[in-house]
Amino acid sequence: METPSVPHRPDPAGGCPHADNARLLARGAVAPVVLPGGVEGMAVLGHEALREFLQHPEVAKDPQHFTRLREGRIPAGWPLLTFATVRGMTTADGADHRRLRALVSRAFTPRRVEELRPRIEELTGTLLDDLERAADADGVAELRRHFALPLPMGVIGELLGVNPEFRDRLHHLTNQVVATDIGPAEAVAANRELVAVLAAVAAARAEHPGDDLTSALIAARDEDGDRLGQEELIGTLVLMIIAGHETTLNLVTNAVRALCGHRDQLEIVRKGDASWADVVEETLRWDAPVSYFPFRYPVRDLTVDGTVIPAGTPVLAGYSAAGRDPAAHGPDADRFDVTRPARPDAVRHLSLGHGAHYCLGAPLARLEATVALERLFDRFPALDLAVPEDGLVRQASFVGNSVRTLPVRLRPRTGGARG
Repeated sequence: METPSVPHRPDPAGGCPHADNARLLARGAVAPVVLPGGVEGMAVLGHEALREFLQHPEVAKDPQHFTRLREGRIPAGWPLLTFATVRGMTTADGADHRRLRALVSRAFTPRRVEELRPRIEELTGTLLDDLERAADADGVAELRRHFALPLPMGVIGELLGVNPEFRDRLHHLTNQVVATDIGPAEAVAANRELVAVLAAVAAARAEHPGDDLTSALIAARDEDGDRLGQEELIGTLVLMIIAGHETTLNLVTNAVRALCGHRDQLEIVRKGDASWADVVEETLRWDAPVSYFPFRYPVRDLTVDGTVIPAGTPVLAGYSAAGRDPAAHGPDADRFDVTRPARPDAVRHLSLGHGAHYCLGAPLARLEATVALERLFDRFPALDLAVPEDGLVRQASFVGNSVRTLPVRLRPRTGGARG
Protein backbone atom coordinates (compact mmCIF):
# COMPACT_ATOMS: atom_id res chain seq x y z
CA MET A 1 0.00 0.00 0.00
CA GLU A 2 1.36 3.39 -0.91
CA THR A 3 1.89 5.89 1.88
CA PRO A 4 0.10 9.23 1.28
CA SER A 5 2.58 11.89 0.15
CA VAL A 6 1.16 14.58 2.45
CA PRO A 7 1.16 13.62 6.15
CA HIS A 8 -1.92 14.36 8.21
CA ARG A 9 -1.56 17.14 10.77
CA PRO A 10 -3.95 16.51 13.69
CA ASP A 11 -5.36 19.87 14.73
CA PRO A 12 -3.84 20.80 18.12
CA ALA A 13 -7.02 22.74 18.84
CA GLY A 14 -9.05 19.55 18.58
CA GLY A 15 -12.25 19.41 16.58
CA CYS A 16 -14.51 16.56 15.51
CA PRO A 17 -12.24 13.80 14.20
CA HIS A 18 -14.68 11.80 12.10
CA ALA A 19 -14.44 13.56 8.73
CA ASP A 20 -10.62 13.41 8.81
CA ASN A 21 -10.77 9.78 9.94
CA ALA A 22 -13.00 8.80 7.03
CA ARG A 23 -10.72 10.58 4.56
CA LEU A 24 -7.61 8.91 5.97
CA LEU A 25 -9.22 5.47 6.16
CA ALA A 26 -10.15 5.73 2.50
CA ARG A 27 -6.40 5.90 1.79
CA GLY A 28 -5.37 3.08 4.09
CA ALA A 29 -5.26 1.75 7.62
CA VAL A 30 -2.00 3.53 8.53
CA ALA A 31 -1.23 7.22 7.99
CA PRO A 32 1.85 9.39 8.51
CA VAL A 33 1.18 12.33 10.82
CA VAL A 34 2.98 15.47 11.88
CA LEU A 35 2.59 16.14 15.59
CA PRO A 36 2.95 19.53 17.32
CA GLY A 37 6.44 20.94 16.93
CA GLY A 38 6.94 19.18 13.60
CA VAL A 39 7.53 15.77 15.19
CA GLU A 40 6.96 13.05 12.59
CA GLY A 41 4.85 10.09 13.64
CA MET A 42 2.29 7.61 12.41
CA ALA A 43 -1.32 6.79 13.23
CA VAL A 44 -2.90 3.35 12.97
CA LEU A 45 -6.54 3.88 12.06
CA GLY A 46 -8.04 0.69 10.63
CA HIS A 47 -9.67 -1.70 13.08
CA GLU A 48 -7.80 -4.86 12.11
CA ALA A 49 -4.47 -3.06 11.69
CA LEU A 50 -4.86 -1.42 15.10
CA ARG A 51 -5.84 -4.67 16.76
CA GLU A 52 -2.71 -6.31 15.33
CA PHE A 53 -0.50 -3.37 16.27
CA LEU A 54 -1.75 -3.11 19.89
CA GLN A 55 -0.78 -6.70 20.62
CA HIS A 56 2.34 -6.96 18.45
CA PRO A 57 5.29 -8.35 20.45
CA GLU A 58 7.71 -5.93 18.77
CA VAL A 59 5.80 -2.79 19.69
CA ALA A 60 6.88 -1.10 22.92
CA LYS A 61 5.57 1.56 25.29
CA ASP A 62 8.86 2.41 27.02
CA PRO A 63 10.08 5.86 25.83
CA GLN A 64 13.64 4.54 25.49
CA HIS A 65 12.40 3.32 22.11
CA PHE A 66 11.28 6.82 21.02
CA THR A 67 14.25 7.73 18.80
CA ARG A 68 13.77 11.48 18.75
CA LEU A 69 13.31 11.66 22.52
CA ARG A 70 16.30 9.43 23.19
CA GLU A 71 18.43 11.69 21.00
CA GLY A 72 17.40 14.79 22.95
CA ARG A 73 15.36 16.32 20.13
CA ILE A 74 12.08 16.71 22.07
CA PRO A 75 11.82 19.98 24.05
CA ALA A 76 10.71 20.06 27.69
CA GLY A 77 7.53 21.96 26.84
CA TRP A 78 6.31 19.57 24.13
CA PRO A 79 2.56 19.18 24.79
CA LEU A 80 2.60 15.40 24.44
CA LEU A 81 5.67 14.81 26.60
CA THR A 82 3.80 13.55 29.67
CA PHE A 83 2.20 10.79 27.62
CA ALA A 84 5.68 9.61 26.64
CA THR A 85 7.59 10.02 29.88
CA VAL A 86 5.28 9.58 32.88
CA ARG A 87 6.54 6.66 34.96
CA GLY A 88 3.81 4.08 35.19
CA MET A 89 2.15 1.13 33.55
CA THR A 90 1.29 2.98 30.33
CA THR A 91 4.99 3.55 29.60
CA ALA A 92 6.29 0.18 30.78
CA ASP A 93 6.78 -3.14 29.03
CA GLY A 94 7.14 -6.78 30.01
CA ALA A 95 7.92 -7.55 33.65
CA ASP A 96 7.89 -3.87 34.65
CA HIS A 97 4.42 -3.47 33.21
CA ARG A 98 3.14 -6.60 34.91
CA ARG A 99 4.61 -5.47 38.24
CA LEU A 100 3.00 -2.01 38.08
CA ARG A 101 -0.32 -3.31 36.80
CA ALA A 102 -0.50 -5.99 39.51
CA LEU A 103 -0.20 -3.34 42.23
CA VAL A 104 -3.51 -1.72 41.23
CA SER A 105 -5.38 -4.46 39.36
CA ARG A 106 -7.14 -5.89 42.42
CA ALA A 107 -9.01 -2.62 42.89
CA PHE A 108 -10.58 -2.94 39.42
CA THR A 109 -11.72 -6.54 39.13
CA PRO A 110 -15.36 -6.91 38.05
CA ARG A 111 -16.27 -8.15 41.55
CA ARG A 112 -14.60 -5.22 43.32
CA VAL A 113 -16.14 -2.77 40.87
CA GLU A 114 -19.61 -4.25 41.39
CA GLU A 115 -19.17 -3.65 45.11
CA LEU A 116 -18.94 0.06 44.26
CA ARG A 117 -22.39 0.09 42.65
CA PRO A 118 -24.30 1.33 45.75
CA ARG A 119 -21.86 4.23 46.18
CA ILE A 120 -22.03 5.09 42.46
CA GLU A 121 -25.84 5.06 42.59
CA GLU A 122 -25.84 7.23 45.71
CA LEU A 123 -23.44 9.75 44.21
CA THR A 124 -25.42 9.79 40.95
CA GLY A 125 -28.60 10.67 42.83
CA THR A 126 -26.88 13.50 44.68
CA LEU A 127 -25.44 14.90 41.46
CA LEU A 128 -28.82 14.78 39.72
CA ASP A 129 -30.17 16.93 42.55
CA ASP A 130 -27.23 19.28 42.05
CA LEU A 131 -27.84 19.38 38.30
CA GLU A 132 -31.48 20.34 38.82
CA ARG A 133 -30.53 23.06 41.31
CA ALA A 134 -27.98 24.42 38.85
CA ALA A 135 -30.57 24.91 36.11
CA ASP A 136 -31.48 28.45 35.18
CA ALA A 137 -35.04 29.81 34.85
CA ASP A 138 -35.30 28.19 31.42
CA GLY A 139 -34.32 24.80 32.79
CA VAL A 140 -30.83 24.85 31.24
CA ALA A 141 -27.85 23.42 33.12
CA GLU A 142 -24.26 22.53 32.20
CA LEU A 143 -24.18 18.75 32.30
CA ARG A 144 -20.42 18.18 32.14
CA ARG A 145 -19.68 20.46 35.05
CA HIS A 146 -22.51 19.40 37.33
CA PHE A 147 -22.89 15.71 36.48
CA ALA A 148 -20.58 14.00 33.96
CA LEU A 149 -17.39 15.28 35.61
CA PRO A 150 -18.03 15.02 39.37
CA LEU A 151 -19.31 11.43 39.12
CA PRO A 152 -16.11 9.72 37.87
CA MET A 153 -13.88 12.25 39.64
CA GLY A 154 -15.71 11.57 42.88
CA VAL A 155 -15.40 7.80 42.50
CA ILE A 156 -11.72 7.75 41.53
CA GLY A 157 -11.02 10.37 44.19
CA GLU A 158 -12.53 8.14 46.86
CA LEU A 159 -10.71 5.07 45.53
CA LEU A 160 -7.38 6.91 45.66
CA GLY A 161 -8.04 8.74 48.91
CA VAL A 162 -7.90 12.18 47.26
CA ASN A 163 -9.70 14.72 49.44
CA PRO A 164 -12.52 16.69 47.72
CA GLU A 165 -10.65 20.01 47.94
CA PHE A 166 -8.00 18.68 45.53
CA ARG A 167 -10.37 17.36 42.87
CA ASP A 168 -11.29 20.49 40.91
CA ARG A 169 -7.65 21.49 40.69
CA LEU A 170 -6.64 18.01 39.59
CA HIS A 171 -9.24 18.07 36.83
CA HIS A 172 -7.97 21.44 35.63
CA LEU A 173 -4.37 20.23 35.61
CA THR A 174 -5.09 16.89 33.95
CA ASN A 175 -7.15 18.75 31.34
CA GLN A 176 -4.03 20.77 30.54
CA VAL A 177 -1.95 17.60 30.37
CA VAL A 178 -4.22 16.11 27.69
CA ALA A 179 -4.50 19.42 25.79
CA THR A 180 -2.54 19.47 22.54
CA ASP A 181 -2.74 23.23 21.91
CA ILE A 182 -0.99 24.28 25.12
CA GLY A 183 2.18 26.39 25.01
CA PRO A 184 5.55 25.11 26.29
CA ALA A 185 5.64 27.25 29.45
CA GLU A 186 2.06 26.31 30.38
CA ALA A 187 2.73 22.62 29.73
CA VAL A 188 5.79 22.60 31.99
CA ALA A 189 3.96 24.52 34.73
CA ALA A 190 0.91 22.25 34.60
CA ASN A 191 3.01 19.10 34.84
CA ARG A 192 5.07 20.51 37.69
CA GLU A 193 1.97 21.51 39.66
CA LEU A 194 0.23 18.19 38.97
CA VAL A 195 3.20 16.30 40.39
CA ALA A 196 3.29 18.65 43.40
CA VAL A 197 -0.43 18.21 44.15
CA LEU A 198 -0.22 14.43 43.91
CA ALA A 199 2.94 14.38 46.03
CA ALA A 200 0.96 16.28 48.67
CA VAL A 201 -1.85 13.71 48.39
CA ALA A 202 0.67 10.89 48.80
CA ALA A 203 2.30 12.60 51.78
CA ALA A 204 -1.07 12.99 53.49
CA ARG A 205 -1.88 9.33 52.93
CA ALA A 206 1.57 8.30 54.18
CA GLU A 207 0.97 10.23 57.40
CA HIS A 208 -2.63 9.07 57.78
CA PRO A 209 -3.10 5.80 55.87
CA GLY A 210 -6.61 4.77 54.97
CA ASP A 211 -8.53 2.09 53.13
CA ASP A 212 -7.63 3.51 49.74
CA LEU A 213 -5.42 2.64 46.79
CA THR A 214 -2.84 5.37 47.42
CA SER A 215 -2.24 4.06 50.94
CA ALA A 216 -1.88 0.54 49.54
CA LEU A 217 0.63 1.73 46.94
CA ILE A 218 2.63 3.54 49.61
CA ALA A 219 2.64 0.39 51.75
CA ALA A 220 3.96 -1.58 48.77
CA ARG A 221 6.70 1.00 48.29
CA ASP A 222 7.67 1.01 51.96
CA GLU A 223 7.62 -2.78 52.32
CA ASP A 224 9.88 -3.31 49.34
CA GLY A 225 11.46 -0.30 47.70
CA ASP A 226 12.18 -2.31 44.58
CA ARG A 227 8.48 -2.80 43.96
CA LEU A 228 7.47 0.84 43.58
CA GLY A 229 9.71 3.88 43.64
CA GLN A 230 8.51 7.40 44.50
CA GLU A 231 8.55 8.48 40.86
CA GLU A 232 6.51 5.42 39.90
CA LEU A 233 4.09 6.12 42.74
CA ILE A 234 3.43 9.66 41.53
CA GLY A 235 3.33 8.51 37.92
CA THR A 236 0.79 5.84 38.78
CA LEU A 237 -1.37 8.44 40.54
CA VAL A 238 -1.13 10.74 37.51
CA LEU A 239 -2.31 7.93 35.22
CA MET A 240 -5.07 6.82 37.57
CA ILE A 241 -6.45 10.34 37.95
CA ILE A 242 -6.42 11.05 34.21
CA ALA A 243 -7.69 7.67 33.04
CA GLY A 244 -10.05 7.37 36.01
CA HIS A 245 -12.16 10.37 35.13
CA GLU A 246 -11.39 11.88 31.70
CA THR A 247 -12.46 8.79 29.76
CA THR A 248 -15.75 8.33 31.63
CA LEU A 249 -16.45 12.07 31.51
CA ASN A 250 -16.18 12.00 27.72
CA LEU A 251 -18.09 8.72 27.47
CA VAL A 252 -21.11 10.05 29.38
CA THR A 253 -20.99 13.36 27.51
CA ASN A 254 -20.80 11.68 24.11
CA ALA A 255 -23.59 9.24 24.96
CA VAL A 256 -25.93 12.08 26.00
CA ARG A 257 -25.13 13.93 22.78
CA ALA A 258 -25.72 10.79 20.72
CA LEU A 259 -29.07 10.03 22.34
CA CYS A 260 -30.27 13.62 22.06
CA GLY A 261 -29.33 13.59 18.39
CA HIS A 262 -30.98 10.20 17.82
CA ARG A 263 -34.27 10.28 19.70
CA ASP A 264 -35.38 7.10 17.93
CA GLN A 265 -32.52 5.24 19.59
CA LEU A 266 -33.44 6.67 22.98
CA GLU A 267 -36.99 5.43 22.45
CA ILE A 268 -35.70 1.94 21.64
CA VAL A 269 -33.96 1.85 25.02
CA ARG A 270 -37.04 3.17 26.82
CA LYS A 271 -39.15 0.42 25.26
CA GLY A 272 -36.70 -2.18 26.55
CA ASP A 273 -35.55 -3.27 23.10
CA ALA A 274 -31.97 -2.31 23.99
CA SER A 275 -30.21 -1.79 27.31
CA TRP A 276 -28.25 1.10 28.75
CA ALA A 277 -25.21 -1.14 28.51
CA ASP A 278 -25.89 -1.31 24.76
CA VAL A 279 -25.87 2.51 24.67
CA VAL A 280 -22.49 2.55 26.40
CA GLU A 281 -20.95 0.03 24.00
CA GLU A 282 -22.31 1.75 20.90
CA THR A 283 -21.08 5.13 22.14
CA LEU A 284 -17.62 3.66 22.79
CA ARG A 285 -17.57 2.42 19.19
CA TRP A 286 -19.29 5.31 17.43
CA ASP A 287 -17.76 8.25 19.29
CA ALA A 288 -14.80 6.93 21.29
CA PRO A 289 -13.88 9.10 24.31
CA VAL A 290 -10.23 8.99 23.21
CA SER A 291 -9.45 9.73 19.59
CA TYR A 292 -5.67 9.41 19.08
CA PHE A 293 -3.86 7.90 22.06
CA PRO A 294 -0.07 8.41 22.38
CA PHE A 295 2.33 6.49 22.12
CA ARG A 296 3.69 3.14 21.00
CA TYR A 297 7.02 2.54 19.27
CA PRO A 298 8.07 -0.30 16.95
CA VAL A 299 11.38 -1.73 18.16
CA ARG A 300 12.27 -2.54 14.55
CA ASP A 301 10.93 -1.43 11.18
CA LEU A 302 7.44 -2.90 11.11
CA THR A 303 5.07 -3.38 8.21
CA VAL A 304 1.43 -2.84 9.18
CA ASP A 305 -1.21 -3.32 6.49
CA GLY A 306 1.40 -2.77 3.80
CA THR A 307 2.87 0.40 5.32
CA VAL A 308 6.33 0.46 6.90
CA ILE A 309 6.51 2.13 10.32
CA PRO A 310 10.20 2.81 11.05
CA ALA A 311 11.66 1.71 14.37
CA GLY A 312 11.45 4.39 17.05
CA THR A 313 8.52 6.22 15.46
CA PRO A 314 5.89 7.58 17.89
CA VAL A 315 2.59 5.97 16.88
CA LEU A 316 -0.91 7.13 17.75
CA ALA A 317 -3.66 4.56 18.32
CA GLY A 318 -6.60 5.84 16.27
CA TYR A 319 -9.50 4.62 18.39
CA SER A 320 -12.17 6.91 16.97
CA ALA A 321 -11.23 5.96 13.41
CA ALA A 322 -11.18 2.23 14.13
CA GLY A 323 -14.64 2.48 15.67
CA ARG A 324 -16.12 3.61 12.37
CA ASP A 325 -14.03 1.45 10.07
CA PRO A 326 -16.49 -0.03 7.53
CA ALA A 327 -14.19 -3.02 6.98
CA ALA A 328 -14.91 -4.14 10.56
CA HIS A 329 -18.28 -2.60 11.37
CA GLY A 330 -20.04 -2.69 8.02
CA PRO A 331 -21.20 -0.09 5.51
CA ASP A 332 -23.34 1.60 8.18
CA ALA A 333 -20.40 2.03 10.58
CA ASP A 334 -21.04 5.77 10.81
CA ARG A 335 -24.62 5.22 12.05
CA PHE A 336 -25.42 5.27 15.78
CA ASP A 337 -27.42 2.09 16.39
CA VAL A 338 -27.98 0.75 19.91
CA THR A 339 -29.41 -2.49 18.46
CA ARG A 340 -26.20 -3.29 16.61
CA PRO A 341 -25.60 -7.02 17.16
CA ALA A 342 -22.91 -8.07 19.60
CA ARG A 343 -19.69 -8.69 17.74
CA PRO A 344 -17.13 -11.48 18.17
CA ASP A 345 -13.86 -10.49 19.81
CA ALA A 346 -12.07 -10.02 16.48
CA VAL A 347 -14.34 -7.13 15.47
CA ARG A 348 -15.41 -5.75 18.85
CA HIS A 349 -14.56 -2.07 19.24
CA LEU A 350 -11.09 -1.19 20.50
CA SER A 351 -11.95 2.04 22.29
CA LEU A 352 -10.71 0.75 25.66
CA GLY A 353 -7.58 -0.74 24.15
CA HIS A 354 -6.50 -4.28 23.41
CA GLY A 355 -3.80 -6.68 24.54
CA ALA A 356 -1.59 -6.30 27.60
CA HIS A 357 -2.42 -2.61 27.99
CA TYR A 358 -6.22 -3.05 27.83
CA CYS A 359 -7.85 -0.42 30.03
CA LEU A 360 -7.65 -1.58 33.64
CA GLY A 361 -10.61 0.60 34.61
CA ALA A 362 -12.94 -0.64 31.84
CA PRO A 363 -15.40 -2.36 34.25
CA LEU A 364 -15.59 0.80 36.37
CA ALA A 365 -16.08 3.11 33.37
CA ARG A 366 -18.85 0.89 32.03
CA LEU A 367 -20.63 0.73 35.38
CA GLU A 368 -20.40 4.48 36.00
CA ALA A 369 -21.66 5.33 32.52
CA THR A 370 -24.50 2.81 32.60
CA VAL A 371 -25.78 4.00 35.99
CA ALA A 372 -25.35 7.66 35.03
CA LEU A 373 -27.26 7.43 31.75
CA GLU A 374 -30.13 5.33 33.11
CA ARG A 375 -30.66 7.60 36.12
CA LEU A 376 -30.26 10.80 34.09
CA PHE A 377 -32.93 9.95 31.51
CA ASP A 378 -35.23 8.44 34.13
CA ARG A 379 -35.09 11.69 36.07
CA PHE A 380 -35.29 13.96 33.01
CA PRO A 381 -36.98 11.99 30.20
CA ALA A 382 -37.33 15.07 27.98
CA LEU A 383 -33.69 16.13 28.43
CA ASP A 384 -32.27 17.64 25.25
CA LEU A 385 -29.37 19.76 24.08
CA ALA A 386 -29.83 23.45 24.81
CA VAL A 387 -27.74 24.42 21.76
CA PRO A 388 -27.39 22.69 18.40
CA GLU A 389 -24.73 19.99 18.16
CA ASP A 390 -22.71 22.11 15.72
CA GLY A 391 -22.73 24.95 18.26
CA LEU A 392 -20.87 22.95 20.91
CA VAL A 393 -17.21 23.86 21.42
CA ARG A 394 -14.84 20.94 21.06
CA GLN A 395 -12.09 19.99 23.50
CA ALA A 396 -8.72 21.59 22.77
CA SER A 397 -7.11 18.22 22.11
CA PHE A 398 -6.81 15.59 19.42
CA VAL A 399 -6.26 13.00 22.18
CA GLY A 400 -9.55 13.42 24.02
CA ASN A 401 -12.70 13.34 21.90
CA SER A 402 -15.62 15.34 23.24
CA VAL A 403 -16.88 18.86 23.84
CA ARG A 404 -15.82 21.38 26.47
CA THR A 405 -19.30 22.08 27.81
CA LEU A 406 -22.68 20.45 27.37
CA PRO A 407 -25.61 22.77 28.14
CA VAL A 408 -28.82 20.75 28.31
CA ARG A 409 -32.46 21.65 28.83
CA LEU A 410 -33.78 19.36 31.53
CA ARG A 411 -37.47 19.83 30.73
CA PRO A 412 -39.52 21.22 27.81
CA ARG A 413 -40.14 24.93 27.82
CA THR A 414 -43.50 25.92 29.25
CA GLY A 415 -45.78 28.95 29.26
CA GLY A 416 -45.59 29.77 25.59
CA ALA A 417 -41.82 30.16 25.49
CA ARG A 418 -40.60 30.59 21.95
CA GLY A 419 -37.80 28.56 20.37
